[in-house]
Amino acid sequence: MRNKIDHLQLNVVAQGKNLNSHRSSMPASVSFAPNFWDVIAFLLIISLFVLTAEGAHQMHAPLASIQTAPISLDPSYLPGYALRTVLRMLAALVASLIFTFTYATLAAKNRQAEMILIPFLDILQSVPILGFISFTVVFFMNLFPGNVMGAECAAIFAIFTSQAWNMAFSFYQSLRSIPNDLIEASQIFRLSVWQKFWRLDVPFAAPSLVWNMMMSMSGGWFFVVASEAITVGNTTVTLPGIGSYVALALTQKDLHAVGYAIIAMFLVILIYDQLLFRPLVSWAQKFRFEHTASFEGSPPLISRIFMRTRLFYAIGEHMTALGRKMLRLRFFPENYFANVNTRSINPTLRLRANKLWLIFIAVCTLLAFIKIAHYIHATLTLSDIEIAVFYGFLTFLRVAILIFIASLIWVPIGVWIGMRPRVAAAVQPLAQFLAAFPANLFFPVAVALIVYFKLAPDIWLSPLMILGTQWYILFNVIAGASALPGDLKEVAANFHIQGWQRWKTLILPAIFPYYLTGAITASGGSWNASIVAEWIHWGNTTLIARGLGSYIAEATIQGDYPRIVLGIAVMSMFVLIINRFFWRKLSKFANQRLRLE
Repeated sequence: MRNKIDHLQLNVVAQGKNLNSHRSSMPASVSFAPNFWDVIAFLLIISLFVLTAEGAHQMHAPLASIQTAPISLDPSYLPGYALRTVLRMLAALVASLIFTFTYATLAAKNRQAEMILIPFLDILQSVPILGFISFTVVFFMNLFPGNVMGAECAAIFAIFTSQAWNMAFSFYQSLRSIPNDLIEASQIFRLSVWQKFWRLDVPFAAPSLVWNMMMSMSGGWFFVVASEAITVGNTTVTLPGIGSYVALALTQKDLHAVGYAIIAMFLVILIYDQLLFRPLVSWAQKFRFEHTASFEGSPPLISRIFMRTRLFYAIGEHMTALGRKMLRLRFFPENYFANVNTRSINPTLRLRANKLWLIFIAVCTLLAFIKIAHYIHATLTLSDIEIAVFYGFLTFLRVAILIFIASLIWVPIGVWIGMRPRVAAAVQPLAQFLAAFPANLFFPVAVALIVYFKLAPDIWLSPLMILGTQWYILFNVIAGASALPGDLKEVAANFHIQGWQRWKTLILPAIFPYYLTGAITASGGSWNASIVAEWIHWGNTTLIARGLGSYIAEATIQGDYPRIVLGIAVMSMFVLIINRFFWRKLSKFANQRLRLE
């Protein structure tokens, strides 16, 4: 128990450990006058501020300015398009992080809220992005009439829906997996709710959350093409960005422009990997749950630059001190919410309240089902429902087979990468690029091969569903393998546990909670991706694979709203049933049997 308490204390100050050791050998009288590295850091910061300000200024332009300046395939416009797209994705990432810290924490800490929030999150994950855009674009456009900001907010919200669910699932799973010893240590220290969140919850979840933030950022590229073309009535507003550039290139069948877009994407991913995610990964590794020394690679380039500065280091010291003061604030004392909830409530009354809550949830679910059924029944027949359910079963078979194959491929690779920090650091930008590569760019190749070899679309269109979502499995397995405590690896080595025995007793149990997070998100994302993967169009050729995705896509093209609602309802039903009776059972097993204690 003493070791657990020491570990909790070390985690609180881990963020500044390396910087303090870097400066500990310097004399107290050292000058903090700006040096050469301060100049480099200043230029970097100013450049980022200028680019952000320029992009934000363009987002407030009149709506007519976009219509008078259509998207051009001239590659000289790509840097400006890339800036606009990255700003949208970063804004969506910040919103997703706020959503994660609030939504996932409430679901993990409150059993009554979890009954609603987690199934609702399953539904949100299965709802196609086009469904969010169609219901929210009018709202955002009315908030900023005649201004580009309305369309920008709609695009940011669409990208948010591609990022938030994965991050929320990851944080929720991490909070449910916190070892009891660390929870007891936080109680011994009498940490308030605020202190426990920032000193225990966030540090423990940091390694997995950072990798899922990278995956969410990369996964957002998959939906950029759809989110940067906003349709309002009979008017389509095309926002400048790489997504709209790719959409135009695919429409005009310009392969040179597609190549320029790929190069631009790779450079952009490389830049924000160096400036944002590589430092975050390095920082998150300080919170690995272990008691023995582990490998700590050299700091990222951007971190080394700021560590060598004088003025910016001094500023950083003051900001760190302010942050520590914020962490010491005792917002919401220990057991504050528990005391509020249980004050003057005897066990019998509390049990009755829980039963009433369950009844309330059941009634609301029934009313929603009746409302949807009434809307569908007004225009559709029982045979339409049977067809939608049958197509849903076909898509389910595709998703199940693809997740199984992706797991067989990426779990061993992810473990191999995650257990080698140097390799993980080297492949990080490549993995992000592969995850960010829009599946739309594979459509021309897929159509050409299927038509040329006369292949069956029902089978050979299926891999397109997993192209953008398989990376959730890889990233989460890498995060799990990276977080594997060094002391457990040393114990396995001392007992000469090798081969399959090592996988069965050490590796698989350790990464299983992380794998579940990736598999659940990949499964939900594959259902979502089926809409664009089961119905693809290139030039004058259209290929259709029978399934719920093509059913919804065709209904959307025809403007058949009852069938759109029916398709989304059936898809949500499948996802809820699978998550409830399969994934949640596995999650419960992982929380009860595979926790680090």
